[in-house]
Amino acid sequence: MSTKQTASKNKLHPRNKHKSNYDFDLLCSLIPELKPYVFINQYNNQTIDFSNNQAVLLLNKSLLIANYGLSFWDIPSGSLCPPIPGRADYIHYLADLLKETNNNKIPHKEVINVLDIGTGANCIYPIIGASQYNWKFVGTDVNDPSITSAKNIVQQNNALFEKVEIRKQLSTHSIFSGVIKENEKFDLTLCNPPFHSSEKEATKGSQRKWNNLNKNKKPISNSQLNFGGTSNELWCQGGEMSFIHKMIKESRLFSSQILWFTCLVSKKEHIRPLQLTLKKANCVQVKVVKMEQGHKTNRFIAWSFLSPEQVNQWRDDRFNN
Repeated sequence: MSTKQTASKNKLHPRNKHKSNYDFDLLCSLIPELKPYVFINQYNNQTIDFSNNQAVLLLNKSLLIANYGLSFWDIPSGSLCPPIPGRADYIHYLADLLKETNNNKIPHKEVINVLDIGTGANCIYPIIGASQYNWKFVGTDVNDPSITSAKNIVQQNNALFEKVEIRKQLSTHSIFSGVIKENEKFDLTLCNPPFHSSEKEATKGSQRKWNNLNKNKKPISNSQLNFGGTSNELWCQGGEMSFIHKMIKESRLFSSQILWFTCLVSKKEHIRPLQLTLKKANCVQVKVVKMEQGHKTNRFIAWSFLSPEQVNQWRDDRFNN
């Protein structure tokens, strides 16, 4: 890995397992199918072609087995295959968010309940959160193949079996309603929302990604541009802003059942309008957390309807009863 690439990885969260160079010898010993895709780059380091879907899939599989206690992981063809380091960063920064409202200590002994909106076929966030912090997860999705895949991952891994539950969201118009049970409480919600407003916009995004990864290669057809992701994972009417606005509106109905609502925000120009929407929704606490990942900065927005005093009461009720 080049000095530039190493510096980029060092920007990851301090507890992120992927801050160091990938040990491809170890990863290939765990998943031998990965070996043909590994090569020596111009900096004399082992790597893969990150524009190759199969290579990325096998890398993810090996990373999850090597670092998160899994014995099995696979996803259906065409499903979103996310970069593991970035997903891990979200989890670690969420742990820091809980730390702020837990006497500056990351809660490990207590049972932390997390709701993952749109868990997808990959089930990435529950895998990382359960392994790193022993959190319990409810993962939701509207897509039947994604539900089947996520349940299969949970059922085939003892490390997840008692920590992760997958629920079907029956309504495409709801986010929290229909999946949160009466009197059920969650310490966190997390979400990686669909960024694009249409299939056309998503295709343009894939073309940009291809161009960035393959600056010296010839253009390819739209059919070859799929980096993974079903329609509900990549786009929705109105795009990211519409989705998060709907999430904020609906979150008011569950203001006493959830400590922190959080959601990734892909574009920094969306932050200010979302903050104004949260203010109008009478949120008591709003935070924007930046995450340095590679050559870009990601962020998530977090909001709570509970005051610091009510948070203390929440902790007492959750952990002392």
